[in-house]
Amino acid sequence: MRRSAHEHAWDPDAYRATVAAEILGYDEFQGQTALACAGVEAQALLELGVGTAETARRVRKLYPDAELVAIDSSPEMLEAARAQLSEADLRLARLEDPLPQGPFDVVYSALAVHHLRAGAKRDLFRRVAEVLRPGGVFVLGDVVVPENPADQRIDIDWEMDVPDRIVDQLEWLRSAGLDAAAVWVDKDLAVVRAKRPEIRP
Repeated sequence: MRRSAHEHAWDPDAYRATVAAEILGYDEFQGQTALACAGVEAQALLELGVGTAETARRVRKLYPDAELVAIDSSPEMLEAARAQLSEADLRLARLEDPLPQGPFDVVYSALAVHHLRAGAKRDLFRRVAEVLRPGGVFVLGDVVVPENPADQRIDIDWEMDVPDRIVDQLEWLRSAGLDAAAVWVDKDLAVVRAKRPEIRP
């Protein structure tokens, strides 16, 4: 997805239209990402890369009473998100930075983690597992490298955008101690749900 690097200014006003034009089925993707967050008794949520709150608005409908902490590397995006999430704890931070202190019942991210290279993704997954409550889930909705090259529909620049295969990300999540599975796949888009196992007496 060709756009300005996260160190530069993002344009929240144009973001949704730009991404929706680049990603066929954007609304379905967002809906599937939120759906994968359901089914948890959640009091604390963490979003990685809140953007303009497209995903947060959907997840908040599932958990209207839960506390939401969200991070983003763009001050402009955080300001746009704050207009819709006035009650949330929004923080300026990169995915590579230490995560907010948990524990969280649901951690989720949409269209942000593909900006990290493989090693940074593995490190992020390990840190996510550490802030998840036992029984909590991590939902990752993102661009992936499809098994069939013909299924690559989204324009990838391989500089800002460095997606990986689903199978590799599932392996990294499992190595972090999470039970992970792809719950929705549409060519070069996927939603993965990873659960931290319950502590058994």
